[in-house]
Amino acid sequence: MANHKSSIKRIRQAETKRLHNRYYGKTMRNSVRKLRSTSDKSEATAMYPGITKMLDKLAKTNVIHKNKASNLKSKLAVYINKLA
Repeated sequence: MANHKSSIKRIRQAETKRLHNRYYGKTMRNSVRKLRSTSDKSEATAMYPGITKMLDKLAKTNVIHKNKASNLKSKLAVYINKLA
C-alpha cells in the first residue's frame, strides 16, 4: 500500500481513468462491430459519421492511438463502399 498522500490520490485517479477509458474503448469497439455487421448501405452510411466522430474524440484524448483511429475509419469507409 502507498504511504504518501499524493500516491494514494494518484492510485485513485488512475483507477477512475482506467474505468473511463475501458468504457469508451468498449463502446467504440461495439459500434464498429455493429457497423461491420450491417448489410444495408444506407443504414451503414448513416452510422458512419457518428462512429468517425467517436474515433476522432478517442484519438484526441489518447484512449486510442491516432493511427488506429485513421485505420479504422479507412477500413469502415472501404466496407461501406463495397456494400451493394
